[in-house]
Amino acid sequence: MSDTKSRLALVTGAAGTMGEAIARQLVADGHRVIALDLDAGRMSRLAGDLPGRIIPVGADISDAEALAEVYAGLLASEGPVEILVNNAGVLSNNKAVQTTPEEWRRIMSVNLDGAFYLSRLVLDDMRQARWGRIVNICSLGIKTGGLTAGTAYAASKGGLGVLTFSLARETAPFGVTVNGIAPGYVLTPMVTEQLTEDQRQKLLREIPVGRFCGADEVAHLVSYLAGPNAGFITGEIVDMNGGLHMD
Repeated sequence: MSDTKSRLALVTGAAGTMGEAIARQLVADGHRVIALDLDAGRMSRLAGDLPGRIIPVGADISDAEALAEVYAGLLASEGPVEILVNNAGVLSNNKAVQTTPEEWRRIMSVNLDGAFYLSRLVLDDMRQARWGRIVNICSLGIKTGGLTAGTAYAASKGGLGVLTFSLARETAPFGVTVNGIAPGYVLTPMVTEQLTEDQRQKLLREIPVGRFCGADEVAHLVSYLAGPNAGFITGEIVDMNGGLHMD
């Protein structure tokens, strides 16, 4: 297909390394991008670099009521979102016994609840338009039990994977596709700051391609799944882990 229509995309966690890469790629594809993050001020450079193409928005995706108000304002000013990338996520390395109920709830509220809240907000318009793309950033941890990640993180990303399947099944007749990407060890602060040097070196020895994933590589896959040529792919979780896990 050669549909190159400019569309309105929304990327969560856009102030982070991967979120920014995704936002920049979608702009390069010709789309306008609502760059949503907890702190809109952190995205001022991104908006300055791409004037008119980036709409920076500050919102807490774990707060359903506040998020609904923000989205209503965006709907009035920008129009319906046609591409949603649920990228926002927080990491916890704590295993089950060390994970407090408060930490469990915090991880779930951002990594899983926020993706659900936004998906339900955009789906009515996508179904009416009979076109839409949702891409969920999952994790290698959903297939490996977490490896270096903690219990709450792995469980939240596993829930996001099942949410992907459920939404894909529900929306397929309406021209909407819902897919996930399961990256393993992307060069973001989750790897560069929250893993020890010993952990990083051990992983590099275990990853067959011998390096970590680049954020731009994830962004290119998002671009494809959000584009016109991926209309027959839905309910898929695409692995990106350099051969660390094969199935």
